[in-house]
Amino acid sequence: MDLMALRRGWGTRPLVGAAVGVLLQDERGRVLLQRRGDDGRWSEPGGALNPGEDFLSGARRELHEETGLHCDNLRLLPLPDGLQSGPELYHRYPHGDEIYVVGLRAHGTLPAAALERAQPDDSGETLELRWFELAHLPDLSSNANRASMNLLRAWAGLPPLLLAPTPPPPPPGDFLRALRRVIGPRPWAAPGASVLVTNDQGRLLLLRHGHTRRWTLPGGFLEPGESFEQTAARELQEETGLRARALEPLEMFAGPQYRFTYPNGDVVDNVSVLYRAQDVTGDLVPQPGEVLDVGWFGVNELPAADALSGPLVQAQVDWWHRAQPKG
Repeated sequence: MDLMALRRGWGTRPLVGAAVGVLLQDERGRVLLQRRGDDGRWSEPGGALNPGEDFLSGARRELHEETGLHCDNLRLLPLPDGLQSGPELYHRYPHGDEIYVVGLRAHGTLPAAALERAQPDDSGETLELRWFELAHLPDLSSNANRASMNLLRAWAGLPPLLLAPTPPPPPPGDFLRALRRVIGPRPWAAPGASVLVTNDQGRLLLLRHGHTRRWTLPGGFLEPGESFEQTAARELQEETGLRARALEPLEMFAGPQYRFTYPNGDVVDNVSVLYRAQDVTGDLVPQPGEVLDVGWFGVNELPAADALSGPLVQAQVDWWHRAQPKG
């Protein structure tokens, strides 16, 4: 389902948009910005992921579409620097559509002369391309762009730009369920977070989920205006009654291999940050109806792959397994 068709049913209400920003710098540390066709302001290249697309593929595609350039050393920034999410990344487009940008940033370098061979596509998204000194940036299009520039400015020892004020996020609700009433079972890039919780014996907490009846990690999907970390904390408390003093981001999981079809036929393209819970407190109380059972599993006691709730959970549990001391 394309975005225009979705907006006809959803209206201008906020969506959570999984997107990638591309930060390119030249040999002088200048950043490449595009003047946008929708508002005439400046932003880094980037945009929404296509269904089933991973972030690096999306970064390369968006860079080529909006500039005609390729960058051989383009890479995703490590967490937490690479993460984009939170209520401050709200944006209202000139036609009124609202969105919360979530996702990752990519970074690479090109010589300044590469701009001479730039050839944006004919979509009208890019009106102009130019290198800018980080100390002398133009009028930026959104807080997502300001946050990205602040990352580069911090690397250069420059003070941060002020973010524009944003409206309060909508009250928490079941965003994805409401969205399903518009899109039906079609695939949707669903940003979310999962949490690794271990006990004093080093065993991993898994939950048997009420919808799939298979084992999963505490976690769930973002509500509009939430950060990945806020989602991780909320889902941990809702599903288990536990709280963590800190949540350490470990890795982003996104791409076609993490598509999952629920028993009711709904298809999600998972875009999920895996966190490690630190200094966990509270009593383990499973969420009624949502969690059928809980279990603590050692490295050699994990459920079989087909007993885990889909490829995302399998990959995240495998990540934990590989991270355990050997011997």
